[in-house]
Amino acid sequence: MTKLGEYLAKRSVNKSQVAKRTGLTKARMNELTLTDTAKLRAEELYLIALAIKVNPCEMLCDLCEGVALVSES
Repeated sequence: MTKLGEYLAKRSVNKSQVAKRTGLTKARMNELTLTDTAKLRAEELYLIALAIKVNPCEMLCDLCEGVALVSES
């Protein structure tokens, strides 16, 4: 499961409802939530956040937790 999948599961989000609200296909939602190599586009993140009534910036911060710049040593 991807970070997006875990994020949605923690909030008991119905992926079919999100797909309907965002215009994303169910197949794309499954890819984004189940396939680790799937790339989430900014527009998709924004639409999903709106559909589940969360702040897109907060959602981005949660999904990117642990991402850091390479240190210059």
